[in-house]
Amino acid sequence: MELDRLASVFEENFTQFGELGAAVSVWQNGKSVLELHVGFRDAKRETPWTANTVVLFWSATKGLGSACLLHVLQERAIALTHRVAEFWPQFAEAGKSEVTFAQLLSHQAGLCALDEAVDVRDYPAVIAALEKQAPLWPPGTAHGYHARTFGFLLDELVRRLTGITLSQYWRTTFADTLDLDIWIGLPDSENERVATIYPARAGGNASPAEFYRDLATPGTLVRKAFTSPRGLHAVSDMNKPENRARQFVSFGGIGSATSLAKFYAMLANGGELDGRRFFAPETIAQMTKTLVSGPDRVFQIPTAFSAGFMKDPVGATGRLFGPSPLAFGHPGAGGSHAFADPENGISFAYVMNQMEQSLLPNEKALRLVEVIYRS
Repeated sequence: MELDRLASVFEENFTQFGELGAAVSVWQNGKSVLELHVGFRDAKRETPWTANTVVLFWSATKGLGSACLLHVLQERAIALTHRVAEFWPQFAEAGKSEVTFAQLLSHQAGLCALDEAVDVRDYPAVIAALEKQAPLWPPGTAHGYHARTFGFLLDELVRRLTGITLSQYWRTTFADTLDLDIWIGLPDSENERVATIYPARAGGNASPAEFYRDLATPGTLVRKAFTSPRGLHAVSDMNKPENRARQFVSFGGIGSATSLAKFYAMLANGGELDGRRFFAPETIAQMTKTLVSGPDRVFQIPTAFSAGFMKDPVGATGRLFGPSPLAFGHPGAGGSHAFADPENGISFAYVMNQMEQSLLPNEKALRLVEVIYRS
């Protein structure tokens, strides 16, 4: 691994690609090999980004949430072939009685959008709407990214199986134990060190064009998926402490690149870190095994998912997670990215506060991934 070259490419993100503030962390075999942070927490460039800075990383939170549910299932010996309704009886309404954990975790349940207009801040209302919602396609016959609903589905299952929220489960099972500076629901005491998040600049190259056209068109599945549950659609909304404090498993995770990479380092290290085992080999296999690959009804490009994690699609030329077919992870809106590569013992995380108009990880992160595997 060419660490000097990695550092040079990271610097180029600022000098050539307009990054504002960012951090990157790379681990191998359970040890940190690179920690870098550059830039500023604010657009006025008054507050430097330091090792203590944390930032919103949007949908990269979904990977953490999925790991929590998989851990709960592991501890209770519940197989992915079990039906969700066995543990959440109300979920069986409207033709969902046969949906399995495997289908739900791999975005095959057909619940990417809600017919009922409910507010994303009203957890009970969202859960009630999900219970009443009929699948938008026969579960198991297709997949489409559950942009907002996914986190609520995970959270409700963790609550029903453990009696506590997924955020609490994350904190007690992983964050406290591994000393991870990551929060799903940020305490007020941590707000002073959070970087401000900024939307993509106008005039950028929105790709893929068809996705962004449909995202702006009322009535399309893309629009519905990214606007239901409704509310908090402006990026600036998530700079407000009251919204940072909410336990949004789909998009509310706030933390550091170092901690995000450390968590994935545990997954890349066979589910074990610092002498403590969190996941059995069988559960790690659930994360690495592709359950679905092909056209994504929401993203409108080929995507692939294991149990809760994104994978590179079969036959993909541009790879998000490096060359290994075992690698898995989850990106976040605007450019954040994190993954584990068990084959090579590598984990990676990139976080930043200036978003880009790109559907999946953009060049800033992917250039770094390429360098990691170049030697």
